[in-house]
Amino acid sequence: MTPHGDETFARETARLAGLVAEAGGDPAEVRAIAARIPDGDDDAWTARWRAAAVRTARHGEESLRVGDVVGGREAFLRASTYYRAAHTRAGADGEAASLARCARDYFARAAGLLDARFEPVRIPYGDQTLPGYRLFAATGGPPRPTMIYTNGFGSSCEEGYLAVGAAALRRGFDFLAYDGPGQGAMLGEASSPMRPDWENVLGPVVDYACAVAGVDPTALVHYGEGLGSYLVARYAAHDHRGAALVCHGGLTTFYAAQPHVPEDVLDLVEDGCDDEAIAMLDVLVKEDAQARWELRTAQRTFGTENPADCIRSTAAYTLTTDDIGDITTPVMVLEDGEDTTFAGQAANFARAMTAPVHHVVTTADAGASNEIVFDYLATEVGQ
Repeated sequence: MTPHGDETFARETARLAGLVAEAGGDPAEVRAIAARIPDGDDDAWTARWRAAAVRTARHGEESLRVGDVVGGREAFLRASTYYRAAHTRAGADGEAASLARCARDYFARAAGLLDARFEPVRIPYGDQTLPGYRLFAATGGPPRPTMIYTNGFGSSCEEGYLAVGAAALRRGFDFLAYDGPGQGAMLGEASSPMRPDWENVLGPVVDYACAVAGVDPTALVHYGEGLGSYLVARYAAHDHRGAALVCHGGLTTFYAAQPHVPEDVLDLVEDGCDDEAIAMLDVLVKEDAQARWELRTAQRTFGTENPADCIRSTAAYTLTTDDIGDITTPVMVLEDGEDTTFAGQAANFARAMTAPVHHVVTTADAGASNEIVFDYLATEVGQ
């Protein structure tokens, strides 16, 4: 499924392949597109995935024209995925913004064709609003549990539906996904950088969710993906509204993690020798496409002017021992057994917990992580 010899593009292609289960991509299509992209060529990556998105969107329009609603929906979902893939390597800010907007627009078109009721939402957040989506498993009837999805680094709330939202809807959960500061449309359109005190972001999201008719406020599930696993854990240390947490990644710190900063460079950053550190980082990003994307994305996400400041800023995204001890909500820690970037963090997080914790290590050959998650939630939430 991942024809690239370049580890950077191979990882991204594998991530895209993981979205096919919910019609977020076609396996043969993903494989064929990836095979035509030269290793490490960001421009070719962007161009190929953009072309695939345009072509797939046209297929969706044709499907709707002949009355095939399912075909239109699935094509628009794939188009959204492919536009998002193109966006990840786009260089110019204007081009990246256009691709991200297309990804959001085609997701919204697809979601509007789902059997589940779908609503774009704007969640009050200080003097701003957070963009997001709400999908309803049913209309009427008794109050239902709600899964609130928090995405991670370099991601957007649209991915939540494919990652876990569709599975949640099939099991009777309503699903709410949003972009907070430093994520998706909040970053791309509102230029709002990320903040580590996520209780001040997710708290208003929970306020909004609990005010919606049909929601059971005692059956809220927080699902955090990647860096989002830190964010929901940080929230839960300060706000205990939640029946369960799912921390997919189990991050305890994001410090100097993406990109991974070599020890000698990190020493220079910590000693304030920025000119020397930046010169070494310039060499790193020229040689490593993944590091190039991660550092560029990190500087935008955290709102910093130079790479050294960016690396220092990530130290704030760290759970203290007190933070972990203050979590009282039952937690599932879902660890990717093949992850090397954050290796050991999930296990350390689980060991430090005083709240009830269920730590599961997954591998690619085992698969079925959503089944594991919802088996756990059947016990904790009764759904």
